[in-house]
Amino acid sequence: MGKYPSDWADIPAGHDNPLNFAVTSRDRSVIEMVTDAVQNDRAMLAYQAIVPAGAPGKPAFYEGLIRVMDSTGRIIPACDFIAEIETTETGRIIDCIALEQGLRAMHDYPDLRLAINMSARSIGYPRWIATLRNGLRADPTAGERLILEITESSAIVVPELVIAFMTEMQSEGVSFALDDFGSGYTSFRYLKQFYFDILKIDGQFIHCVARDTDNQVLTGALMSIAEHFDMVCIAESVETAEDAAFLQSIGMDCLQGYFFGAPTVHPPWESDTGETATA
Repeated sequence: MGKYPSDWADIPAGHDNPLNFAVTSRDRSVIEMVTDAVQNDRAMLAYQAIVPAGAPGKPAFYEGLIRVMDSTGRIIPACDFIAEIETTETGRIIDCIALEQGLRAMHDYPDLRLAINMSARSIGYPRWIATLRNGLRADPTAGERLILEITESSAIVVPELVIAFMTEMQSEGVSFALDDFGSGYTSFRYLKQFYFDILKIDGQFIHCVARDTDNQVLTGALMSIAEHFDMVCIAESVETAEDAAFLQSIGMDCLQGYFFGAPTVHPPWESDTGETATA
């Protein structure tokens, strides 16, 4: 046996494993941080524009991205905590807060079309589903202006529940986006049944797409899937003019990323000066 396998064999299993202990401790710390933010009203949405590829000057809609503020005042993006809280009660509450704040913004600004992220696990959560139904009843235009984004990894956990929920809500005018498409979870047999309205290509395929021939082939293949299933196709994580121009040239429908603006907790419609703060 070589050195490394022997060393690994000497590491105890379970919680005595130093790596497991470190991961578990970090997860617990993240959950505690998010729970504290929720309990002290330090969760908010940051808004990022999604623009038509051929007319980027006017957003097609915005995505409301959940953020929390830690005890030091730092704004923490969802990518830094969502995996740790996804299966917890805190994860459900975070989904509720995102939906509540998104619906409130849509009520206050009747021209706003907004995408809100959700976990499939929240479909059966009473507070979340009540928030959605009450919001749709309170504003007859809310359904046609609301987009619910579900990640591949979440949708595949309970596909039958997601399909039934989507069918019901689409009858109310709500649109659905499959987020982070291509990240490796969705079974294509389920994709045929989901009937998503929007497909968002994961940013790993968009990064340097103008120069990376592998990403060009993969992005083109994913666009073909969107076209076949009659879905609007959005490229995530567009960061350069070169990539934006290439994506427009191959027929991408919409673009999202820092090249068009960072997420901000102070969106243009809330600011008299038009100044924004990134988050």
